[in-house]
Amino acid sequence: MADQPKVTVIGAGLMGHGIAQRFLAAGHPVNLVDPNLQVLEQAEQQISDIFTLLEQPYDKGDLLSLYTEIQPAVEDAEFVIEAGPEILDVKRDIFSQLARFSSPKCILASNTSAIPISEIAKGILHPQRIVGAHFWNPPHLVRLVEVVQGDETSVTTVEQTIALLDAVGMKSVHVKRDIPGFIGNRLQHAMKREAIAMLEAGVCDAETIDDVVKYGFGQRLAVLGPLEQSDLVGLDLTLRILTTIYPSLDTSSTPQAALVERVETGQLGMKTGGGFRQWTPEAADDVRTRVREHLVAKAKQTTTN
Repeated sequence: MADQPKVTVIGAGLMGHGIAQRFLAAGHPVNLVDPNLQVLEQAEQQISDIFTLLEQPYDKGDLLSLYTEIQPAVEDAEFVIEAGPEILDVKRDIFSQLARFSSPKCILASNTSAIPISEIAKGILHPQRIVGAHFWNPPHLVRLVEVVQGDETSVTTVEQTIALLDAVGMKSVHVKRDIPGFIGNRLQHAMKREAIAMLEAGVCDAETIDDVVKYGFGQRLAVLGPLEQSDLVGLDLTLRILTTIYPSLDTSSTPQAALVERVETGQLGMKTGGGFRQWTPEAADDVRTRVREHLVAKAKQTTTN
């Protein structure tokens, strides 16, 4: 375990500390970087709490190191993953520093959930070693990582990234074309676009849409992907259904008014008490607890299998 490659995580917030825990659990030395010392100290405790939650042993020892500056944290790293704000200019500034201060053999990955890797890497030194590594929230509970190949990312960089992530227990997939949103978010938000459109058209209320997903086809999504399901029921049936419904599906190229108006009036969801649905603090906590317990159970099941 002592010979595991050193990993540096840039950003200790929502995603960063969970990503760091994944590598620590596999025995990697991890440098965790954040300009805010308070955030770093919170992350250290959050990482310990994750080990407790998953009932995994954790003796930090010398594995975890905390830094407020990038340069000393990346000079001896073999793999760096950026988990900073989802703002292109911020990410480009980080990668400009990473390219200057890291070893020429170090892989530089971004956890961006939607920004094309080629846009982040444009004009940055050594773009062949810049790759996407999109973890899902929370990264310590959700196994999937989308490894995104930018226009100039080398095949070797992709292969080494997938091998490293698979070795720490992740499920890596190769995104061969660098498109906004990659695979998962495009699928997820395509469904969300249709859901908002049906709500806006008065087909049903928000709770009904959520119930249809949770108690209907959502129950099989964890074990049956959409193309797998199409093959299961037959492509002839799939074709007949799509021929009927495609002409009436929403094709909006911008977010619908039902979403924009809520944001503009401060109806932001659970954190404000109302969004598409109304939320008391107790109801919001119940949802968070339900999701967390489900994901923890799945994570423990994966660990023991």
